Amino acid sequence: MPGKTNNSTHNLVDGSIQQSLIRMTMPMIIGMLMLFTFSLVDTWFISFLGTEALTAISFTFPVTFFVMSLAIGLGIGASAVVGKFLGASDHKKAKDAATVINYISFVLACITVTICWTFIDEIFGLMGASERLLVPIREYMEVWFAGSILMVCIMTGNSVLRACGDTKTPSILMAGAGFINAVLDPLLIFGIGPFPELGIQGAAWATVIAWTIGFSYLFYLLVFKVEMVSRSIPSRSVMKASGEDMLRIGIPAAGANMMTPIAAGIMTAIAAGFGDTAVAAFGVGARIEPIATLLVLAMSSSLPPIISQNFGATRIDRVEEAYRISIKFILGWQLIVYTLLAIGAGLIASFFSDDPEVISAIRLFIWIMPVGYGLQGIIILTNSSLNALHKPLSALYLSIARFFVFYVPLAYVGSVYYGLFGFFAGAVCGNFLMAMISWHTFNRAISGEHRLRKETVEA
Repeated sequence: MPGKTNNSTHNLVDGSIQQSLIRMTMPMIIGMLMLFTFSLVDTWFISFLGTEALTAISFTFPVTFFVMSLAIGLGIGASAVVGKFLGASDHKKAKDAATVINYISFVLACITVTICWTFIDEIFGLMGASERLLVPIREYMEVWFAGSILMVCIMTGNSVLRACGDTKTPSILMAGAGFINAVLDPLLIFGIGPFPELGIQGAAWATVIAWTIGFSYLFYLLVFKVEMVSRSIPSRSVMKASGEDMLRIGIPAAGANMMTPIAAGIMTAIAAGFGDTAVAAFGVGARIEPIATLLVLAMSSSLPPIISQNFGATRIDRVEEAYRISIKFILGWQLIVYTLLAIGAGLIASFFSDDPEVISAIRLFIWIMPVGYGLQGIIILTNSSLNALHKPLSALYLSIARFFVFYVPLAYVGSVYYGLFGFFAGAVCGNFLMAMISWHTFNRAISGEHRLRKETVEA
């Protein structure tokens, strides 16, 4: 467990960058694995209820990830602001920022969830869900929405800890919550022992219970143990100053992250044109993807604290070094992951369905989409690095361009001419083009920071 604020803050502006990345990323892998295992475990147990239930849960992914993306975006803002203050050795401002950020996260989560809850039928109708599928979708989402506010608060609180250089505690917390969810899933879905048989809704209840326990522990940790969140309501001046800093980064970052589920929703609608089989396959693939890109996602959370602290300490050379080390490693790692997925495609597909058509579609997804995961890694790490450099608008523009200029349009064009194969291949082509643009954008940003520092020294 971390100690008090000063003692729990790891210095990331000195020493080996590679060792810092390894030390922070390894616990993040566990935490991210548990986060996305929530959805994957839910999907696997629900698959035993039949293709209709599997299709229904597949439709929910873009919406659940939309709310999750809000949490990730706010967490990016928290990490960047708190990390910069810690890099400049201003612990009071870091604590003020962390406190305000948690209040803001709660309010924004309530607003987002209320809107999504109110228009649940309209949202899923636009995605192509039939009236028949809306029944199980509602059963799952009405419960899930109620607990998702706690998930947003957990993600933001964990980001505060990571900004301090502590990735171990958030990972332990998520691992514990993931274990609780995995245990409760079969009990509540199938009604084992004294537990009621709740079907698809049981998976949502399992997740909400796990989040409630996780939030309770994190609240105690931040307020009483680590003391990074104040026990009293901040003053209006503190709320204004810290809130503006956080929102300036957090809102564009949240917007950038929300592009992913919006694009996923459009992609699901395109897949719906090929029938329930394609939707089920795309839904399974969308849940496999976070596991396959686990290291990318872990680094997207462990890299920003290193960059933000060194940025706050004006160590731009170390910022550049951290970025390049991460990109080189990710490209090599994702090549290995693709090879393993391609070899085991048939086995993985049969794990989720016994329908030959669904198996065939899942297998096609696995053979094509993971080709672009390394390229996707360049895009994701560039965005997280730009946010850590307090350039959230650049990250937002890149996300908009990625999804709505390249990824979705090329996937759609591919689907028109080459069916499901073209749908997947077009998405990969979109990631390739965007990866090149992202690499160029980061290098241009770093060159600008080098020029600024040089001009400052000369002056």
